[in-house]
Order: sequence, then structure tokens, then C-alpha cells
Amino acid sequence: MARIWAATTFLALATSALSFSGAAQASEALVDAAWLQENLANPKVRIFEVSVDTGVYERGHIPGAAHLDWHTDLVDPTRRDIASREAFEKVLRDAGVEKDTTIVLYGDNNNWFAAWGAWVFEVYGLGGQVKLLDGGRKLWEAEGLPLDTALPDHADSSLTLAERDTSVRARFVDVVAVAEGKHDVKLVDIRSADEYAGKIFAPDGVKELSVRAGHIPGAVNVPWGKIVNEDGTFKSEADIRAIYAAQGIDGSTPVITYCRIGERSSHTWFALKKILGYDVRNYDGSWTEYGNAVGVPVTNLAGTIWTGK
Repeated sequence: MARIWAATTFLALATSALSFSGAAQASEALVDAAWLQENLANPKVRIFEVSVDTGVYERGHIPGAAHLDWHTDLVDPTRRDIASREAFEKVLRDAGVEKDTTIVLYGDNNNWFAAWGAWVFEVYGLGGQVKLLDGGRKLWEAEGLPLDTALPDHADSSLTLAERDTSVRARFVDVVAVAEGKHDVKLVDIRSADEYAGKIFAPDGVKELSVRAGHIPGAVNVPWGKIVNEDGTFKSEADIRAIYAAQGIDGSTPVITYCRIGERSSHTWFALKKILGYDVRNYDGSWTEYGNAVGVPVTNLAGTIWTGK
């Protein structure tokens, strides 16, 4: 049993089955704050915070939420890769995640890294159990909903993860083949217009990690922020579909999303894959890999060559 439930207001919630009286249903890719509040004490639900600012969790998190540190829990410590199956399996076992657990992810920065976490869960075969809290931490705090500093303590599970599903992950060779016109795949660059054009290498305040600026040839630019509302929630399915259709992305052709390091593009991957149902892969190597590679084609609309000069 968790130690976290000092708040007695939640003890009366159902504990044997999911409650579906909230506006969002657990069968959807998204849950809203009302649904999550009604299921905070549900033993079939596990909540994880995945924030860019990893310290914000300790200052206060959604009651019952465990911490997934993207620096350590979602990546391999000795190679540039996502966490190994064994390491990720241990994290989820410690959190008491079972094969029938509904997993809710949320985070800061409009769920950037929470969406990346959802993508990692998808790679290991748990995508069907994962939901994003629509609006993430931003909306939860804006609505003045409760935060807690207690750590959850669940009995370990015996969860066994599947081997990696490579069908949801694009690799460098896949993207080069698309850039060279060898595959009929749509590339979506979700970075800012200035990053896409090659005017800048990274958002303000973010360290440059590539020696070339620009974008992968053939990629269309749909900045991730176009598909979210001011409060951080996703726009309607119809609106998102129309935004991408205007750029020739209508689900009739497979799609690869990319950004700088793969987290913002996971947000777009989630929208295209989970909300619209398109065939989408995320390129987590993104521009930090492609923009540093030798011998690959680059489109630079700004005319810069090296490090912005």
C-alpha cells in the first residue's frame, strides 16, 4: 500500500476499478484533470511525473505520482540510447506497474518529456496502457489542484517488458534514406521556424549541440506549439488534423517526426500517433545527430554554413 495518502479527501474514491465519470475516458490517449482527481487512489492507476526540471518533483507533485527522471530512468547511462529493457523494467516493477495498470504521465513544459516518456513506454510495448494528462503540470497548477511531497511506496510487481518495438523509432539511416528520396515518408520538423531555417541552432538559453544549422531536405515545418492551446492542452482532434493536412500530412503516408534531441518531436509523435492514429515514428537522434553527420544533405534557408556564420 502507498504511504502517500495522508489526504483523507481521496480515501473514499473507488479502489477496485477505474472510474469513468470524468470528461475523459481511460480508453483515450488523454485524460483530463477531473478524471485524474477521481482516480488518484485507484490501485489500477500509476502516475509518473516526467519534467524537464527534474527538481520540481521534490518541491511538490501530483499526489501519488512517482518520479521518472529523464536523465537517469529513461536513458542508458553508458551510451546514447533509451533505457535498456532490464533497467526500465526494474523502474516500473519498483512502481508496482502491472500489465493491466493504467499509466498516466505528466510534466512541465507542456508535457514535452512526458510525451517522450510515453514514446519510451510505446517502444517497450506498453503504449496501450499510457495516457497523458492533458495540459500537464501547467494546467494542474493553474487550477490550484493539490500537490504533495510524499513519495509513493508500492509493492513491487513482476512485470516483464517486451523486446523493443522498432516500428515506432526512426534511426539515422532511415532519415538519410528519406532525405535522399529513397522512401516515400513525410518528415515533420517540429522546431521553431528560425531553427528550421537555420537562423539559430537551438532555442534561447539552450546549448548548441550541432555544427550545422538548417533542416533535413523535404521536411515540412510544423512547430509543436501550433497544436496546443494557451493552457497547454492539445487542440481538438479536428483542429490538429487540419493543421497537418495543410502541410500535406494526412495519414496517407508514413511520417517521421524530429526536433533537436527528440523530446519536442515526441509531443508531435503523440498527437499524430495517439490522437490522429497515423503511422508515425519518432527520430530521437534528431538534429543533434543529423546536424553533426558527415556527407548528408542539409537544407539551410538562412545561408549559414558553420555555427551560424
